[in-house]
Amino acid sequence: MAREACRSGIVASVSDKTVWRWLHEDAIRPWQHRCWIFPRDPEFAVKAGRMLDLYARRWNGRWLREDEFVVSADEKTSIQARARIHPTLPPRPGAPALVEHEYRRCGAWAYIAALDVHRAKVFGLCERKTGIEPFDRLVDRVMRKHPYRDARRVFWVVDNGSSHRGDRAVRRLQAKDKRIVLVQGPVHASWLNQIEIYFSIVERKALTPNDFPNLEALAERLFQFERHYESIAKPFEWKFTRDDLNTMLNKHKNGGHSPMRLAA
Repeated sequence: MAREACRSGIVASVSDKTVWRWLHEDAIRPWQHRCWIFPRDPEFAVKAGRMLDLYARRWNGRWLREDEFVVSADEKTSIQARARIHPTLPPRPGAPALVEHEYRRCGAWAYIAALDVHRAKVFGLCERKTGIEPFDRLVDRVMRKHPYRDARRVFWVVDNGSSHRGDRAVRRLQAKDKRIVLVQGPVHASWLNQIEIYFSIVERKALTPNDFPNLEALAERLFQFERHYESIAKPFEWKFTRDDLNTMLNKHKNGGHSPMRLAA
């Protein structure tokens, strides 16, 4: 950067240390970058607003009743079972556990899960692949359990995955159970789906390091973690509101930058 500044005639001369000091004082890191996505769904505000309203227990301007529930659902695809070539060695005083770098692939699960956002209850299935039938099995499992089997309505918050996308998915689930209200988020808004927070917890707490001799052991770890999580967890303290959403979208509309990550 110092050489380019001199070559371009910006300065006659400047040292590397001076450039470094300027960057440090202004907290600029030109060697770093961050991937992000502009919200391109024309109904982004409307769809995202519905999700945020449900997290606040509101729908169409009215408070939800006690027998109405909000469930966030999605799929975590291709969770591999990796059997390490050498057994993992446990931690010792002053030394971490040792996990062999090389491994043998033992297959992979698609973990399909639903989270009751107001009760911190988790329902998960391990399937060989994602799709309509596996997702419907998850829906059936939830809707058969108390208190959902006696609910007035159950709102299912989902993204745009192929198993729950579009009007066809709405009609399919309504035909299965008229109490189901499928709430589809906008494109590139998985960060608004609370099940993604649970998936990130699962990744850190239950799947790292990945050392499973077979798929059965991997599935058992996931199901054990579900039970453990329910015993200690509380609903997420969701603070991103409609006002925050409008502020973020206005910044993008006006060409500004927002710290909110628009991740797929």
